[in-house]
This record gives sequence, structure tokens and C-alpha cells, in this order.
Amino acid sequence: QVQLVDSGGGLVQAGGSLRLSCAASGRTFSRYTMGWFRQAPGKEREFVAAISWSGTNTYYTDSVKGRFTISRDNAKNMAYLQMNSLKPEDTAVYYCAADPRDNPISNSGRAWSSWGQGTQVTVSS
Repeated sequence: QVQLVDSGGGLVQAGGSLRLSCAASGRTFSRYTMGWFRQAPGKEREFVAAISWSGTNTYYTDSVKGRFTISRDNAKNMAYLQMNSLKPEDTAVYYCAADPRDNPISNSGRAWSSWGQGTQVTVSS
């Protein structure tokens, strides 16, 4: 499995931006699909975005389309989530996730094999 460390969360006003980063260990980063999930207090963990191993294909949950952008740099073993036009309802702990690229891309957290420790994003109104 790949080891993940996510960072970049913080407190931001509504309408602001943040960029989350996910650093992966190992030499096989390009063998993994990368994703971001989030979990708000009292709610289940939900899918936010995913990116294929090559970066060619990206997927988003409807509520973040047009505001969030997922990307990756395979040379640096990094994945990113650029979040613009943030809303208070985006407040959550955000988790980076990875899964072998041969597996179907799933919006269920149960399908993903590796997780970061989470980074808190708080959007004030």
C-alpha cells in the first residue's frame, strides 16, 4: 500500500480558496488512482473527487463541480485539491485516498485501500 500524508487545510471565509496537498510515499504512485473524500460532523464520509493514474480522467461530486479541481504530479508523488468559491457547507475533514488503478473508481470510501490522516477545512460565513 501507498502511505499518504495530506495537508493544506485551514480556516477561510466563504468565497475564499484553499489548496489541499497529498504526499505519497513509494515509487509506484502512478499505479494508483487518487481521490479526495470529506466528512462533516455527524455525517458519513462522502466522495469529493478522483483522478485517474495518468491524470486524464477526473470525477467530481455534483456539489463541487466548477469550484474544485483535482490534479496530480506523478513525478513528485503528489495529488492536489484546489478549492475555490468555498461555502460553509464545505466545512469538513478532508481525506486523501488511493486505490490501485486496475480497480474500478468508486465513490464509496469502502472501496479505497489507502488513506491520509485528514486535514480540517473550516469555511466561515
